[in-house]
Amino acid sequence: MDNPIIYEHDFVDRFIAGTVGPPGERAFFLQVSSPIGTHTVAVEKSQVAALSEKLLEMIGELRRSKLASLDELGLPALIDNANLEFPLDEEFRAGLIGISWESTNQRIAVEIQSISEETDADFNDPSELMSIEDQDPLDILRFNLRINQARGFCDRSKSLLAGGRQPCPFCGLPINGDGHLCPRANGYRR
Repeated sequence: MDNPIIYEHDFVDRFIAGTVGPPGERAFFLQVSSPIGTHTVAVEKSQVAALSEKLLEMIGELRRSKLASLDELGLPALIDNANLEFPLDEEFRAGLIGISWESTNQRIAVEIQSISEETDADFNDPSELMSIEDQDPLDILRFNLRINQARGFCDRSKSLLAGGRQPCPFCGLPINGDGHLCPRANGYRR
């Protein structure tokens, strides 16, 4: 059994979401840079949206609960509009993403775990559960963010997610560059 690879960044210079490819065919990535280097993780569009939403919820709760210092909460969002750093060396595809607040150092801790290779397991079959327990440990990317870095990530993610294909005004499905077969138009191209 191999040991998991753990990528840890304590002082993050940059945390961004970015894409490669044209709308409708984009691949989404999260990229973390610090003095120790840059690591890139492949994600789904929905994971970027969920992470952004949860970070904003956490920041709101930190303000309401007075858990974060006013100095940290008062910093303006640190928006990074630069492109992803190339070449993209994808460390792994993200599975679980967790966030928590570390009050001792006033940082948001983010942990991204690689997706399990065993996705078709039958959890009612004990023999398949044993094989899941015996599989290699999952790789992890861990880092800490300041609140203003998290806000900047959320602002960038919002514009990134809005930059995809426009929805059809009739059915709401995304429209490709050459139109689409609209169910509301009985299958005619719009």
